[in-house]
Amino acid sequence: MTRTWPDDWAERRRGAGCPFCAQGRPDESEGSARIFAGRCTDAYLVRRDGQRGYTIVIWRGRHVAEPTELAEEEVSCYWQELLTVARALEERYQPAKTNYQILGNSVPHLHTHVVLRYEDDPAPGRPLLLPSEGRPLIPVERYEAEVAALRARLGTGAPS
Repeated sequence: MTRTWPDDWAERRRGAGCPFCAQGRPDESEGSARIFAGRCTDAYLVRRDGQRGYTIVIWRGRHVAEPTELAEEEVSCYWQELLTVARALEERYQPAKTNYQILGNSVPHLHTHVVLRYEDDPAPGRPLLLPSEGRPLIPVERYEAEVAALRARLGTGAPS
């Protein structure tokens, strides 16, 4: 068998050099704005265009790579907050379907990509791959309006 994972993968899974842990709970992350600051998660509306409402919900407790590493109370908090965000996204954007992708192959810290699927979807029967590179930014006025609307809907207002 030829190893294909990075040599330091085990250390990264344990939290070594984790960018999500290092950043704390910022109002912005990689150009995305925080729309929800919960007890155990933060949710960021991605500014790259291509899929309306694309959001990443990040676990903000101790470092864990997999949901199976969470204690029962943490599991409840994570899923309740993830679904709170998803409901707000569904109300705002009215998708045909919502996908939840827990990957962690690049950054092994628990987070979920909430991907809204629409009736004009290019791949309705398959997972939708969203390249991060090459997609234009959502125009600032539209993005700020979407962030404000979602913050209001989620009851978080402007982040502290």
